[in-house]
Amino acid sequence: MELRPVNPTVRTPASNFTGDVYLTPIHTGTEPSRMTVALVRFTPGARTHWHSHAVGQTLHVTEGVGLVGTRDGTVVRVRAGDTVSCPPGEEHWHGATADTFMSHLALLEALPGGQDPTTWLEPLPDEQYQAAHHHHT
Repeated sequence: MELRPVNPTVRTPASNFTGDVYLTPIHTGTEPSRMTVALVRFTPGARTHWHSHAVGQTLHVTEGVGLVGTRDGTVVRVRAGDTVSCPPGEEHWHGATADTFMSHLALLEALPGGQDPTTWLEPLPDEQYQAAHHHHT
């Protein structure tokens, strides 16, 4: 058993996020585990760019209200306690709503060789983000 101290929180890079988003690493697995867990905190209006994960990703919302969207226009509104499963290779984005904070645990796996499983793509345009507030399931 190992008790680990809290990791420093870092501001996420503008190359992959719109707005102010903060990430606190929680766990990075060592072989054979490939699991990574992070607490990600989004300020109102902040969200990821479009991206996908080679081995999929699970998001568990711990606070606030957020949105998760996919390329086909599907948007789900998520609240504290909700869990969203994004399958391998699915291009998606996630973030807070325009007027609330949102925090989630992000659980994902590295590739078998340990490579970064995330492919970052282009930003979500403001118009698409604003429209997402009205087109959620």
